[in-house]
Amino acid sequence: MKYHGRVLATTLGTALATAVLSGAPGGTQPDKPRAKKPSISLRATPAVSFAPARIVLSADVKGGSDDYEEFYCASVAWEWGDGTESQKATDCDPYETGKSQIQRHYTIDHRYEYSGEYRVVFKLKRVDKVVGAASTLVRVRPGVRDIGQ
Repeated sequence: MKYHGRVLATTLGTALATAVLSGAPGGTQPDKPRAKKPSISLRATPAVSFAPARIVLSADVKGGSDDYEEFYCASVAWEWGDGTESQKATDCDPYETGKSQIQRHYTIDHRYEYSGEYRVVFKLKRVDKVVGAASTLVRVRPGVRDIGQ
């Protein structure tokens, strides 16, 4: 009888392990794979100019999942390096895994009145948390109005 008890216990143990691993009711569900986080690149056009300068900034979200939840419906903040900043929030539908699409491209322009080197920072934010960022350097050289100053 003892022999049968061991076989029964082993069979039940195997059945329970199979149920848990397969996600059958009564077991815990295995973790679903995490979405891959995209990277962000930022470029300025032109990167070097003369004052006053109008610079176009382009941020691109590359790679990763199209439905990466932290980047979905994120607000955008631009720090211009000259003491000013811009922010933009969007209104989106509720997030749905596999259906919601992140925005992949952001473009804006900024005017620099004076010569200098400016570190521009692009941030994607959810509430008050920065979930992604990139920066680039803009160089503005003295222009005609700077002569004689």
